Formats: sequence, structure tokens, C-alpha cells
Amino acid sequence: MSATEDFVDMDATAQAELVRSGEASAEELVEAAISRIEQHTPQINAVIHEHFDEARQAMAAGLPDGPFKGVPFLLKDLGACFAGQPLHMGMQVLKDTDFRAPMDSFLAQRFRNAGLVTLGKTNLPELGILPTTEPKAYGPTRNPYDLDRTVGGSSGGSAAAVAAGLVPIAHANDGGGSIRIPASCCGLVGLKPTRQRISEGPVIGDNMSGLTTELVVSRSVRDSARMLDAVHGAAPGDPYVAPAPSRPYVEELTANPAGLRIGFTTEPAVDIAVDPACVEVTERTAKLLESLGHNVSPGSPTDATEAIGADGGIDIQDTFLTRWAAGQASVLSTLGIVLGRQITADDVEPLTWALAEIGRDRSAGRYLADVAVHQGLSRMIAFWFEGGFDLLLTPTMAEPPSPLGSWDDSGERPMDAFDRALPSGAFTAIFNVTGQPAISLPMGRTDDGLPVGVQLVAPLGREDLLIAVAAQLEEAQPWGHDAVLTGAGAVG
Repeated sequence: MSATEDFVDMDATAQAELVRSGEASAEELVEAAISRIEQHTPQINAVIHEHFDEARQAMAAGLPDGPFKGVPFLLKDLGACFAGQPLHMGMQVLKDTDFRAPMDSFLAQRFRNAGLVTLGKTNLPELGILPTTEPKAYGPTRNPYDLDRTVGGSSGGSAAAVAAGLVPIAHANDGGGSIRIPASCCGLVGLKPTRQRISEGPVIGDNMSGLTTELVVSRSVRDSARMLDAVHGAAPGDPYVAPAPSRPYVEELTANPAGLRIGFTTEPAVDIAVDPACVEVTERTAKLLESLGHNVSPGSPTDATEAIGADGGIDIQDTFLTRWAAGQASVLSTLGIVLGRQITADDVEPLTWALAEIGRDRSAGRYLADVAVHQGLSRMIAFWFEGGFDLLLTPTMAEPPSPLGSWDDSGERPMDAFDRALPSGAFTAIFNVTGQPAISLPMGRTDDGLPVGVQLVAPLGREDLLIAVAAQLEEAQPWGHDAVLTGAGAVG
């Protein structure tokens, strides 16, 4: 094999097997990926930093004999990083100063040890704030299913690259849905691990008290399982650690469980309408799970939060804002130290500044109080699972991919763009707040061919259940990526 198109429909596991068996070389896979990146970057704008020469040098020096040896890969330009490579986080001020990562992250090292060949870095919204990928610094990334639609965010560049077949798998991270949302928008698998399953060190301990977590977007459940096996586990100095799995995650791919009790809802914990297409795909998935021998019944752990929060109790949206805004204020303060000058409103997008101002305005006492609220919410959800439920099924998003330009922060109230994010994160953000693992699966399309994802959520530490049931769904209803290559208006 040598032609670019020979590899485009293969997942990372299949590409690694080609290298392992000698049917193809790492060089062939990488050069094919480079060719596709060069071909499609003008259309979708997924890859913003190209490290092709470094990738070739890494292959020439010899790749580690890991599970993904020779597979081309991309890093999101936020989180995992290699020393000396650009780290701009969607920010014009870091682009203008050509800021470079000062050290390898632990996760980047683990990606390299898995044998992956990193070809570059992908686009994201400024500081990963929004569920769309339209930073002023690098421009919008376009959805391979419809070039006028969002790819989601904040791991949108990675999702677009995988959906368009530039690489079979790419790094992603998730602080409110940023793995699952772009996976839903681009017809991919997006697994958000349990809080602190994967080290964010050495620079980060538990970002925003544990809101964020790292992994990938992929084309198959088996790729996500194998990647989780390759990169999970604590590193020196991590503040706390997720419970270790009882066996390798890849063994869950053939576990074929039966009789699980799965709660099911299409109503989020916030007051927002859900698009009928998202409801319909989720309801069909519920019926498919029943046909696979599981017990699916209406019910959600968020039912109790609605009762408690109706009259001044739990305000999930506002308490989340406390943690999220504090994170932006902290980042801007840290960047001021690194760059040797104070970051001003002129250095960042209006929404970023508005959030940072909120973060500065809300007291440390309020931050701790809202974290305590979230910890109580975590216990409520844990009790729901302890009460007999194994999994929860929901839509991933409350709407299909929206038109680009829907998140405008240029008006008098930049926070309008943040409020516009609610339909994207209505089902996802709560499980960043509470730490449970969750996965988005590409279980349907709208009438005009846009991807629609469903979300499965498991108790803390139970990625094994997510992988086992996701593998059953993938086998029962295989998802293809043909529309990415042949659909109207899509990348060809």
C-alpha cells in the first residue's frame, strides 16, 4: 500500500496492525497522512502547526514498540505538549510571541511511548472556552460533513482531522464536554475518562478542582480502549488518583454484558429545549440496548437536582460558571507572569476577558462553596448509581451541529456567547462537575446528514462498562464515515 486513500477508512488499530505485520511501513502511513493534511487544510483548517520534519526525524531515530507504533497522530494545541513546540491555546497573544512549551507533558510522553508519530497540532477556541472552534487567532475549523457548520469544541480541530481521515486518532481534552461535543458533531467516538484517570502533569494538578480530563477522539471504540490502556495511570506528584481498572480495557471489547440496568432521559438538568433529532436518535439507541438484553427505563440522577434546585437550591449553570471563570482568571494571571507583563482586555477575545472578570469578582469563599455544592451533587449521582443503575443514556448534545458564527461575543454583552453554549453542554458539563466517565457514540444522523451522538455515563471508575456496552452498540449498528468523503459539501 502507498496511495493516500488506502488508509483513510482505517482506524488506528488497523493501521498499527499494518505496521506490525509488515504490510505497510510507518513512513507510508505518515506520508499519506501528511499528504491529506496538505490537501485538506485549506478546506477545513484543522491543523494549525505542522511538525512534519520532526515526525520524519522521529521515525528515522526509531519508534518505541508501543501499541500504536507508526500511527500518525495530532495533538490539540492545549494540554499535552512537547518541549519546544508551539503552545498557543487559541490565543493571538501567544501566537504573536511564538510561545513554546517549556517541557514535555507526561501525557505527551505516553503518546510517544505508545509509538504514535505526532505530525502537528490542532485548532481550538481561545483557551478551550467554547463548544465551537472559531478562534480569532487561527480562524474557524469547518465540519467535514458540512463546511458551513461547527465541528464543536473545544477539541474541534482534532475531531475534524479524524473525521476527514487526516489521521485516525487525535488528542483531545474535556472540561465541559470538549471531547464528547466535537465527537458528536463529527461522527466520532469520544470517551471522557474518570476525573484524574490520566495525569495532567507536570504543570497541572487538578485543573479547576478536577473539571478537566484528557484522552482522544477516535473512529472506533477499540481505539479509545487501547489508547486508555496506553496512557492511564498516575504520575509523580499527582494530587489524587482514579481507582485502577481490574483488567486491561481492551478485554472489555469482547465482554458482551447482559442485563444491565440503564437509566434513560432526553431532558437535561437545565431548562432548555432539545432538538427532535437528538431525542429520536437517543430513543432508537434505547430500543437497541433493550434488544441487546439490557433493561432500559426512564430515570436520571439529575431528577433529584431539579427537585432540590427549583427554588434557589442547586444552580448547576451558575456554580459551574464560578469554577470555569476562576480558571480563565487564573490562566491569564499565569500568562502575565510567563510573558513578563500583565494581560489586558486587548490581548484576548471579549468572552475570555468577561469570564476572567467574573473569576476575579467572585470570592475564594464562593469558589469553595460552589465546589462543595458540586461535591454534594457528586454524592447524589453516586447514590443514584448505587441504587441499582449501571449506566445512564442521554443525548450528547441538545442540538445538531450549528452554523459557524453562532457564538458571537463582539456585542455589548460578550457573555451571550457563553449562554449560547448551553445547548451544546447541557448533557455533558454536569459530568465534568461530578467526575464520572462518559462516552459519546455516533448513533445517528439528521435528515440532512449531520452526525448526532448519544452519551453513556457510568459510575466513577467504571470506564470498563462504557467500553463494553459501546462495543456492543458498535457491533450492532456499525457507524461509517462515508459522508465525510462523499457527502454534499463535504471534504472529498
